[in-house]
Amino acid sequence: MQILSHKERTYYLEKYQIDDFFSFDVSPFLEVCQFEKGEWIFQEGLFPDTLYYMMEGKAKLYVTHKNGKVSLIEYLKAPLFMGEIELLNETKYTKGIQTVTPTICLSITTQNCKEKLLADARFLRKLCVFLGEKAANMTAKYTQNQAYPLENRLAAFIQLSAEQGIYKEKHTEICEYLGVSYRHLLYVLAQFCEQGILVKQKNGYHIVDEAGLAYLAQEIS
Repeated sequence: MQILSHKERTYYLEKYQIDDFFSFDVSPFLEVCQFEKGEWIFQEGLFPDTLYYMMEGKAKLYVTHKNGKVSLIEYLKAPLFMGEIELLNETKYTKGIQTVTPTICLSITTQNCKEKLLADARFLRKLCVFLGEKAANMTAKYTQNQAYPLENRLAAFIQLSAEQGIYKEKHTEICEYLGVSYRHLLYVLAQFCEQGILVKQKNGYHIVDEAGLAYLAQEIS
């Protein structure tokens, strides 16, 4: 993690109007930082004392089960809060969050301002809206898995996770995330290649027909 300069900090705070999130002066308690691709924002099982607001970037949320199996729970995309549950409930420990692109975050060390945050109606209102949208998105994901074929769901996921027009997620991870068999996933990817939507290369699947991919994905959105 790299703390950005004062000039960069000012740029991001103004760009995303962070002052509007709070009714008190939060500037003494915050930094603007950058995580490189593949860095861990939260290590699983720790008790973090930092609240993050992802302004730019993407990340993955993981959980490790008692049997040692690691599952991808969600694919995270800015803007969003991270560590908000730990702020609200001290008994909770965090799940693992790892970046998949360079990521810019607002970082608030909560040790010295937790009471201010939890008494700030403006901040809590913002947080409630975010938590409501988060719950709605999780419900939508569950119902989509039941209601839509893999072609639509995979197209939407490729749109979300592709970086610079290249999709290169691990098949085993995405099979579990989308609730499909490995064979079924490969079959649909092969279909996309036959239809000229994707081209398989050494570094992943290149999106060559963005309109075709968007057409399949729009059924869900």
